Amino acid sequence: MAYENITATAEDNIGVITINRPTKLNALNRATITELHDAIKAYDANTYVKAIIITGTGEKAFVAGADIAEFANFSVEEGEKLAALGQTLLFDLVQNLGTPVIAAVNGFALGGGLELAMACHFRVASDNAKMGLPEVSLGVIPGYGGTQRLPQLIGKGRAFEMIMTAGMVGAEDAKAWGLVNHVVPQAELLDFTKGIAAKIIKNSPVAISKAIKAVNAGYTIDGYNEEIRGFGEAFGTEDFKEGTTAFLEKRKAEFPGK
Repeated sequence: MAYENITATAEDNIGVITINRPTKLNALNRATITELHDAIKAYDANTYVKAIIITGTGEKAFVAGADIAEFANFSVEEGEKLAALGQTLLFDLVQNLGTPVIAAVNGFALGGGLELAMACHFRVASDNAKMGLPEVSLGVIPGYGGTQRLPQLIGKGRAFEMIMTAGMVGAEDAKAWGLVNHVVPQAELLDFTKGIAAKIIKNSPVAISKAIKAVNAGYTIDGYNEEIRGFGEAFGTEDFKEGTTAFLEKRKAEFPGK
């Protein structure tokens, strides 16, 4: 299948999906989310592919966030639908996929990019990678599972700090906190990740699928539903209008406050 925003290749029982929007720093728009969904579903159904790696084109960005211009004028209802559809179509799909999915984080993983990486079963980062959830700087909250998966991975306190400050963490801190499993030089990232995938595919795919299901069973969906509601409600606030307008106008936001 031909894609416009991603590339998908398979070799040695490993499928590699590369987000390919370099002029947008691989930002996620609706078309890219749909193509990722289609490619992941196709590889999951393909008996040849026993592990999947998701990465980004180039050395700057895995995914530098969502495409803000696409939803800056959404209503509350449209915002809630955006989060719910995105979680169902891609992020929950990745987390619950029976085929192992590894994120090879090759640079900036911000907002929806970090949320995509966190939905993967685990992460490997290049040494220049930087990760963060900057949504509150736009007057909104993470809407693709970030408020749930980040504290699950690094703990509540650190997650609150990252979300509230809208700041980024480097690769080594991300490793120390448990956000990524390994940090390697940029040039070695894909080969290193393929090496881990090669170890995985030697084992029973049926057992691995059941293990993924069992681990994920330890987390409930109530928090994700609350995130969807909160994300949607943010679209009706003056803070969201100011935050997204400032971003698109390339200026610092001046929030009106509570």
